[in-house]
Amino acid sequence: MAIEATTHKGNILIVDDTLPNLRILAKILMDNGYLVRGIPDGAMALTAAEEERPDLILLDIMMPGLNGYEVCERLKANESTRDIPVIFMSALDEVMNKVQAFGVGAVDYITKPFQVEEVLARVKTHITLQALQARLEQQVVALQEANAALQASNEELEAFAHTVAHDLKNPLGNVLMGTELLQQVDFASESNKAEEITNWVSAGARKALNIIDELLLLASVRREDVIREPLNMARILQHAQNRLEWTIKQCQAKIELPDHWPVALGYAPWVEEVWVNYLSNGLKYGGTPPHLQLGADVLDDGAIRYWIKDNGPGIPPEKVNLLFGEFTRLERIRAEGHGLGLSIVKRIVSKLDGSVGVESQIGQGSLFYFTLPAAQDAAS
Repeated sequence: MAIEATTHKGNILIVDDTLPNLRILAKILMDNGYLVRGIPDGAMALTAAEEERPDLILLDIMMPGLNGYEVCERLKANESTRDIPVIFMSALDEVMNKVQAFGVGAVDYITKPFQVEEVLARVKTHITLQALQARLEQQVVALQEANAALQASNEELEAFAHTVAHDLKNPLGNVLMGTELLQQVDFASESNKAEEITNWVSAGARKALNIIDELLLLASVRREDVIREPLNMARILQHAQNRLEWTIKQCQAKIELPDHWPVALGYAPWVEEVWVNYLSNGLKYGGTPPHLQLGADVLDDGAIRYWIKDNGPGIPPEKVNLLFGEFTRLERIRAEGHGLGLSIVKRIVSKLDGSVGVESQIGQGSLFYFTLPAAQDAAS
């Protein structure tokens, strides 16, 4: 039997094999704004409570078949119903009955015949306590999640600070050393040496500024939400190559691009940074001279994989898994630059719902890739 109100203060399941008692109690609760379901049998009550979890159960003790104690014990043994508060109802008023009721998990006890004020007071109390308990549990979960996030942020900040200090130390050291050497140079007779030192200082300054730009980008990726749009990858690559024009000429690099790019969804300024990092690594760690091949594949799941392959010596298997770690770097045999740059790449692509990776074999170069969701348009 189901008795409902349009708006309600709580969902209550009444279990009583005496129908007149059930109707009286249901009317009392309905008239006071509760949604009520009435069940005349203990076994049926177990099924009803599991199928639609009530906020409170009013449970008669003396019933044929399963009595109230047995029903309560089974409710408390079931993970999906164990937290539902149970108030026992009975005409029995001996102390031992109350002790047994609390022993099997009841939260309260109402005697028959019902006193309206008593029923409403006890029901309101336990509905309120249940709501407060649920809210408290939600707050505990939220606090645990916030604490875990804070701990992860603190660990990342520590690693971040270490990496930044390490990355800035060398270029700033070069700038300082270079300026000290310039103070000792006779510009009139040693113009070539002065120019060489000046270029060295300039390169160190550019490196330091590049690191700072990467840090600012990393901070923006953490806090900003961007609008993703179909990407003109040819234009993005052109901008990335323009930024690396001097390095490309110095390395005498050869860069091969496809005739067409499949179109993905993303944020162009961030994707440009991904390509700048991948191209920079290819120019540093490729062959002599570097030969970089770029391309894209449409994957079976609809995503698009963009990739760049170099002609370098390849990366040892034990180091491949370290490349995209947060603020980690390869040993000195690979030179500087991977740690912060690839960490930024991973964060950017993850924020755009993609993934990153590398495929490499010793002596056969490396292929770095990132994936992005495809746009409806298939080609650009």
